[in-house]
Amino acid sequence: MTKPILEMRGISKSYPGVAALTAVDLVVERGEVHGLMGENGAGKSTLIKVLAGAIKPDVGTIAYDGESFPYLDPRHALKLGIGVIYQEFNLVGYLSIAENIALGQEETFGPFLKSRQMVAKTGELLRSLGIDLDPRMPVRELTVAYQQMVEIAKAVSRNVKLLVMDEPTAPLSGREADTLFALIARLKAKGISIIYISHRLEEIFALTDRITVIRDGRFVMTTPTRLTDRKSLVSAMVGRALNETYPDGKHATRRKVLEVCNLSSDDVDDISFHLFEGEILGIGGLVGAGRTELVRAIFGADQVRSGAIAIDGVGCAIASPLDAIRQGIGLIPEDRKQQGLLLNMSVKENVTLASMNRFLRFRLVHETRERSVVSKYIEQLRIKTPKMEQRVKVLSGGNQQKVVLAKWLETNAKILIFDEPTRGIDVGAKHEIYELMRELTRQGISILMISSDMPELLGMADRILVMSRGRIVGELATPATQDQVMELAAS
Repeated sequence: MTKPILEMRGISKSYPGVAALTAVDLVVERGEVHGLMGENGAGKSTLIKVLAGAIKPDVGTIAYDGESFPYLDPRHALKLGIGVIYQEFNLVGYLSIAENIALGQEETFGPFLKSRQMVAKTGELLRSLGIDLDPRMPVRELTVAYQQMVEIAKAVSRNVKLLVMDEPTAPLSGREADTLFALIARLKAKGISIIYISHRLEEIFALTDRITVIRDGRFVMTTPTRLTDRKSLVSAMVGRALNETYPDGKHATRRKVLEVCNLSSDDVDDISFHLFEGEILGIGGLVGAGRTELVRAIFGADQVRSGAIAIDGVGCAIASPLDAIRQGIGLIPEDRKQQGLLLNMSVKENVTLASMNRFLRFRLVHETRERSVVSKYIEQLRIKTPKMEQRVKVLSGGNQQKVVLAKWLETNAKILIFDEPTRGIDVGAKHEIYELMRELTRQGISILMISSDMPELLGMADRILVMSRGRIVGELATPATQDQVMELAAS
């Protein structure tokens, strides 16, 4: 038997007061797709940064391609053929595909770039990977899916032998993800080993040969994928048995709290629907169908060209997010880091941001009252943070989502819009979010929920509206099937 391409043994890394990794092992065979699993905060990112040379471990050894190292630095890791594709891409938007792929290893003739050769070589590389793109196209004009493929092509051009993919399908539609999976199969056929990090269990079972689980910075197990199942894997990640069913309890009344009539904007056309008190109304459809654009128009973030909105039977004009907030609407956006939070501010500051007027007394913040309110939400929503002054950028995805939710609850919002409520959130935190959503509906709060996660959409929604090309093309009562949703979405 050939030796593994990678053996990380006994990797430990501590920071003041925090053990990020404790004696973690990771062994990757040649030419395999190896799943790396764990909840947010389990230590996956730290382990990958050790592999990439961005972090020096306190203890442990790394054996790669037959050589042993106490640690790596970034330049050495790249030279060895270790590539990492992070969720935030490392591309220059105004440069072409060819220029991005050649960046740092350009071929020149004197002071001039060999542009024709660079374009030709890039074209040949893209074709070998089954990527149909013009090498001269600026990267900023590409979809997220194609930008990701450019990142992969860039890694392959550097003779990568081991490629790490961190949540690669998080921003992709189902069809885009299928294209990525086909590309992963081609890389595997070329003998490239892949470490695949994802919270989506269906992808892990479909793509990987073996799986390593870490929890709380410690190694839990490595197992062939075919020898485990969802229940065992989830239990290994969270350290307890977890009921994976969606929470029971439908609390919708027949009172309409939101009515949208013939609403049109630059991106949606002639939209009409209603939302009942205590209901979770799901909005399904393919990426680009206009789902996010619809809720942005309702929230006043995008300009409405025509149509009407009524809340509790009373027509209202919503021309800005401030108008929406005054009408009792809150938006938990798809990109919580860019649009829902101020990452360098504290948990406390983020929670009270949208309702700061309540805490002002003679233009000064009433500190005692503010702290009391924030403490209440930390306890009620089980926000894991060492202190309310903690910057939100260091919290896990699930806890960041809870901070955004707390912000809107403090405004007394009666209509909450969840755009991709569990994107980038681990399996344990997902179910906490689902329980919170059902508890909110029990209290009479109504929810509009956009989700590209089909089981989530089918499991959480009381009704489902399906959108295509900026219009509502159908309504489904639940329980519904994935085939029913997709048939309407593709119409």
